[in-house]
Amino acid sequence: MDDVERLLHSILKSDEEFGRTLNNVIRERYKNILMFSNVSEIPASTLYKILSGRGKPNIKTMRKICGALVEERNEEEGVIAVIAARAVLDDRAMNRDIKIDGRTFRIREYPVYTMEDAIVAAIKAERDGAVGLVCAPIVSPTVEKIVSIPVAVIMPRESISKAIDIVSKKCLPS
Repeated sequence: MDDVERLLHSILKSDEEFGRTLNNVIRERYKNILMFSNVSEIPASTLYKILSGRGKPNIKTMRKICGALVEERNEEEGVIAVIAARAVLDDRAMNRDIKIDGRTFRIREYPVYTMEDAIVAAIKAERDGAVGLVCAPIVSPTVEKIVSIPVAVIMPRESISKAIDIVSKKCLPS
């Protein structure tokens, strides 16, 4: 039985049992609550309340706890970050797993609006454990200097050709 299953079984028994099980899982995997707080993005104060039995986890908190434990399992294979304009990412469902040469990678989106956002997203992706990064050519030289993970560049030749066709048709008189 993995940690997520242990937690789900314990919450069905009682809040106290859940607190004990969560405490054991955190100590086994993360050594302390602050590290788990950073990974799960749950405030440490909320975790302390749950662990002490003074607070009960809501559904959002449970999702974050389980998500952090599942993501850690997936990170063993690796996460590839895709940094692109929000409009580009909205058109596609990129948060998925892909298999390449027998290895599974989780694709994680980092939507941005500006070059500064892209640079910050690259740093965040590396801190989040990404093993590689895909971004636009305009920011790749800067990103490559900042992060220590491999960077690949998106080369949108097809979409540029389509955009040129659309503009040329709009420029022609009807």
